[in-house]
Amino acid sequence: MQLYKQTLSLLKKEILLEWRSKYAFNGVLLYVVSTVFICYISFNLNGGFTGSTGYPVMWNVLFWIIMLFASVNAIAKSFMQESKNRLLYYYSIASPQAVILSKTIYNVLLMSLLSILAILIYALFFKNTVGDPLIYFAAVIMGSISFSTVFTMISAIASKAGNNGTLMAILSFPVIIPVILILIRFSKNAMDGLDRSLNYGHIGVLFAINAIVIAASLILFPYLWRD
Repeated sequence: MQLYKQTLSLLKKEILLEWRSKYAFNGVLLYVVSTVFICYISFNLNGGFTGSTGYPVMWNVLFWIIMLFASVNAIAKSFMQESKNRLLYYYSIASPQAVILSKTIYNVLLMSLLSILAILIYALFFKNTVGDPLIYFAAVIMGSISFSTVFTMISAIASKAGNNGTLMAILSFPVIIPVILILIRFSKNAMDGLDRSLNYGHIGVLFAINAIVIAASLILFPYLWRD
């Protein structure tokens, strides 16, 4: 019960700070819009790729590449923007599990909102027919959750190593590559309108990865916290 109250209080603090500054949200939204627009102009200058046989595959892969780098930009600041004095204050009022859970939940909410806006903007510039929109939307939300859980923990580790962005990229590589591959297959099945039962395995693997990452965060973060 105490953990729940601390997590909820810290989550409200994160949302309130973001609502006042809108730094992360506006920054990443601008990144997504500008990246999609640049890709749109680049492809149009080269005749576009809408007529190619591999257009649906390229459409899908390009979207996940954009979302991957948007997630890194949004979530990397989770711990890197926190000052030592503020972290010391958190140390005196809350448990480390409450801190990492509040950061993770906040990043999940932020990335889910950004992902919904991103897919709308992306579909506006790059027209494509999705066979099963509901399952594709589920893939986008699952991707947001997976990116958030992985990068939040990696951001906590990198913050203890002098806010080394390179370290964050290296540490996240072994975990994020399987996630990306699963999401691409998951969303491609949705684009082709295949039977939904084919995606149950992908959903199960993503849930398992998220559960493992969250469990590892709850176990390992207290040791980082004490440092």
